[in-house]
Amino acid sequence: MGADLSMKCTGLCFPDDSTAVIKPRGKGDRRLLSIEERMTAALRVARPDLVVIEDDPGLFRGASAKVIPMVHATVRLAVMRSGVPYVLVNTKTLKLYATGYGGGADKDSMALAALTRAGRKFPGDKGGDQCDAWWLRAAGHAAYGEPVVRMPQHNMDALRAVAWPVLGDTVPVFAPPLPKQPRRRRKVAA
Repeated sequence: MGADLSMKCTGLCFPDDSTAVIKPRGKGDRRLLSIEERMTAALRVARPDLVVIEDDPGLFRGASAKVIPMVHATVRLAVMRSGVPYVLVNTKTLKLYATGYGGGADKDSMALAALTRAGRKFPGDKGGDQCDAWWLRAAGHAAYGEPVVRMPQHNMDALRAVAWPVLGDTVPVFAPPLPKQPRRRRKVAA
């Protein structure tokens, strides 16, 4: 299951490849309750093996810098309470996987890639939330050797940057990234 989180409109892609959005009710922080209730219901119905969430890049300014982390915390708690594992995929990695280039890809590029690679359209998805959620789900399937769309190796290599969890007996195709080892200093004989 893919989840592109937002306070205004969270995009979801379900295990059956259908997409939807969560548009929370209420005002202010009350929207978080609505997001939690709807996400919990979606998880109960969909019963995914994994939720692939677009990570919070932490580069927001103003109100977004406060709101987006709250949405992430709300959704992650709902996912954890449901007993479903989740993984975070940063925006640049997702764009690189979907389009072949990272930082410069916009919502239109993501939608065009879905159309050309999979014949997939997202009518009425002005913010690209469902499209991003679809790509997140596709990335998850690719990471476990069950691609929903054929991608060039360059695009697939982007997924190596993600720490995909082992799901029961299912091991990700990509080995987890190796931790950085401290550099050893050589002793020089004087």
